[in-house]
Amino acid sequence: MSERWKYQITTGGSWGLFMTLLMAFFESEKTSFLAQLFTWQFYFRLIAFLITGIFILGYFTWKAKTKETGS
Repeated sequence: MSERWKYQITTGGSWGLFMTLLMAFFESEKTSFLAQLFTWQFYFRLIAFLITGIFILGYFTWKAKTKETGS
């Protein structure tokens, strides 16, 4: 696996997981966190944020990183 994909997966994956958990935390006033873990909306949101994070956010941060280092 290339360095670019490793970087994109770690950066975008951690962002996607963080955003999903953060949104679940803020919605825990309505329903408990454990109840949210067993809904299809939670998993849909997780997959959507992971895909967005890896392919879009990861790509643009990789481009910015390579532009900074000049390679």
